[in-house]
Amino acid sequence: MTARARMLLVPALALVLAGGAVPGSAAVLEVLNHLETGPDQQAARVLQAALQARGHEWVDFAVANGAEGLAAALLDSRVRLRNPPAVAQIKGPVIATMARRGLVMPLDDVARAERWDEALPGVVADAMKHQGRYVGVPLNIHRINWLWINQRILKQSGARVPASWDEFFATAEAMKRAGHTALAYGGHAWEEQLLFESVALGVGGPAFYRQALVAHDPAQLAGPTMARVLRTFRRIRAYTGAGQPASPQREAAVALASGGAGMLLMGDWANPQLYPEARRLGDSFACVPSPGSAGSFSFVVDSFAMFKGPAAQRRGQLDLAALVMSPAIQHDFNLRKGSIPARAGVALDGYGPCARQAAGAFQAAARDGTLVPALAMALPPDLEQAFRNVLSEFWNDERIAPETTMRRLVALTRKPPASVAASRPASVP
Repeated sequence: MTARARMLLVPALALVLAGGAVPGSAAVLEVLNHLETGPDQQAARVLQAALQARGHEWVDFAVANGAEGLAAALLDSRVRLRNPPAVAQIKGPVIATMARRGLVMPLDDVARAERWDEALPGVVADAMKHQGRYVGVPLNIHRINWLWINQRILKQSGARVPASWDEFFATAEAMKRAGHTALAYGGHAWEEQLLFESVALGVGGPAFYRQALVAHDPAQLAGPTMARVLRTFRRIRAYTGAGQPASPQREAAVALASGGAGMLLMGDWANPQLYPEARRLGDSFACVPSPGSAGSFSFVVDSFAMFKGPAAQRRGQLDLAALVMSPAIQHDFNLRKGSIPARAGVALDGYGPCARQAAGAFQAAARDGTLVPALAMALPPDLEQAFRNVLSEFWNDERIAPETTMRRLVALTRKPPASVAASRPASVP
């Protein structure tokens, strides 16, 4: 037996002797995830420790830049080889695809026992189900439409917190005149997609967003509102330092935290980067809805799906599903991740003001019908990647007219899935 195996066996045996696990029930679970950096790793350790305390082993398969599509590509490859991991971190559209193919375990037994229907907001529960059955378990809720602002730079620039896109550009211009990069940006296509989503919601509102980007109404995808969205989207580029080499994934948030930029349009996974214990002395940060989107909430739900496999791993998979949904794990995981609990009613003890604001905004948007899914929740991965490619080309090439981009987006929504996949550049996993 290896030293690592002995280390893993000791706590499991202790739990068996204490009655915490049934002899022979320990499972080894390979978990494909993209919780691979900084605060995400800390959040993952919450899950790992909880699973180990139940007598099971978490074999970590963390994928760098997994949110950019690599994790989904690796999962697809593993499924094709008939060797899926026991657990994978995937979003609603991928869960639905895997469920249609009969690859994931239904979780109805644990969902009924733990009363998930009562514990989850409807929009989250729906994203975890296929044909009325639970096939995924939610880790969290991320808000996409956030604007983060370095208060020191805002004050030095004589600017104010912007509530509209006109005000945003006035603030950005003031920061630029004061010698600052106005908007932190790492040069990645996924960031450009997030910028576009915030602009679409702020310029067009939630009804337009749903019609154009969820329902793919060609009249909206290629209409005058989308033209305004694209022009606003491109205008942002002049305030980002675009054209410089791409940075590590988290560097945009770090740039804001260290005073290298005045603003950041980013989901709330940026939150832990802005409020570490050792942040730049004297800097503080405001978190407000992205321009024009007050009252709306663009969301992403990270989730786990359990893949069918050897009977020996089933108990561990069900235990992990129950653990993920427990109030204690929902609290501790999301405290580190920067998101808010997917489970309703979890106390936010220890959470900062931005997370508390997000929780209230989610409840208000759910009540008012202004929740909208991020593209990662609304589109299958191949179509999302194709959208991202088109938007990135528009962002980086001023010769491309808005009308050309609108026609390309409409064309993508009319292609069969195989054609969309085939249109992917060779450099994209």
